[in-house]
Amino acid sequence: MVSLKVLRRLVVSVLLLPALAQAELVVEVTQGSTEPTPVAVVPFKWAGKAALPEDVAEIIDQDLSRSGLFTTLPRAAMLSLPSERSQIFFRDWRMTKSDFLVVGKIEPVSATRVALKYELYDVLKEENIMIQPLESEISQLRDAAHFIADQIYQALTGNRGAFSTRIVYVTAERVTSQTARYRLEMADWDGNRPRVILESREPIMSPSWSADGKKIAYVSFETGRPSIYVQYLATGKRERIQSFKGLNGAPAWSPDGTKLALVLSKDGNPEIYVLNVVNGDLQRVTNHYGIDTEPSWAPDGQSLVFTSDRGGSPQIYRLYLATRQMERLTYEGNYNARASITPDGRFLALIHRSSGSGNKFAVSVLDLKTQRLDILTETGLEESPTIAPNASVVLYATQEGTRGVLSAVSLDGQVRFRMPSTGGDVRAPSWSPYLY
Repeated sequence: MVSLKVLRRLVVSVLLLPALAQAELVVEVTQGSTEPTPVAVVPFKWAGKAALPEDVAEIIDQDLSRSGLFTTLPRAAMLSLPSERSQIFFRDWRMTKSDFLVVGKIEPVSATRVALKYELYDVLKEENIMIQPLESEISQLRDAAHFIADQIYQALTGNRGAFSTRIVYVTAERVTSQTARYRLEMADWDGNRPRVILESREPIMSPSWSADGKKIAYVSFETGRPSIYVQYLATGKRERIQSFKGLNGAPAWSPDGTKLALVLSKDGNPEIYVLNVVNGDLQRVTNHYGIDTEPSWAPDGQSLVFTSDRGGSPQIYRLYLATRQMERLTYEGNYNARASITPDGRFLALIHRSSGSGNKFAVSVLDLKTQRLDILTETGLEESPTIAPNASVVLYATQEGTRGVLSAVSLDGQVRFRMPSTGGDVRAPSWSPYLY
């Protein structure tokens, strides 16, 4: 049986954060796969008396359908509501053109805990693919549902699901003609359960997750000039780690969590530095009269990619830390910036501007093996791309009219969704690593 320990890691980071924020993001799929897989997720049978606070099957259904890779059967179209194999008539599900079927049941264990059992079936083959028991606190049923959706996604696609991950982002609201309110917020991947991590009257920028998902580094102007802070999600404890004269920006955690890549201008020109957060050692790793900024780590932690205009226009470079060897990665277009490498090291997600396209900035993906560059978006106002830990989707900030919103596109460009906010501008998203 999957123990509650798995789910405990998912919820510990939000327990001590302040109350729910007013603004909430909502996933709206605008383009799905051309050949989505049809799945039916039957409402789970509940053996208790009092109503549960969450509809587990509905959350699983939403996770799968919002991925854009699946179409789910509306409950009104279901001919029966089985909760286990003995109640399934596969002919009924073939009639609804469902290729796969998810059923389950929930039983009370105590006043605060429940036992879940979910089953996944191949309708055409009439075969079971998965039967899994799970225990959960009732207060953690949404986490349990995302966990189940992850398992089903992996069973049907072969790729690990990322529904149990979270995102952080910055919201900005105009309070008066002279003042604004900035919030660093965290939510489930689908925008549910938003929490405020930090609120300030001064700008907040560049949030970055640590590899263990327990800390966020960001830039705050709360003292009147940019400083880099690290905040522990479980306790809310904050540490100001860099506040040199001049620019302090763009923190990025190393994959092992022991270092932060930073941009500092304390010596006159914006350069990339690496800070060892264990012993405080600070090393300057670039030295050029051009502007070096926006560092991001390779998955193995041996190199950094960053933006530099040392060649006359912003382009992406790679720096190998052990040897200080440098290579230019982008040549197509007159602007390439905000790059990050996918967890498998194969692709580079970035903001790209083609020659002759004016001021249109698009989310693009560069295949580091073949050097093929694919432009994934068309609105031309994109910024701050961040990659899901399973490398399936790039989340980014863009403009809709006068509002800043989040949108996303799959790496193959087939799936697209937007995440409008119920209030304020949204910007600077950062997708968490896996949290279990």
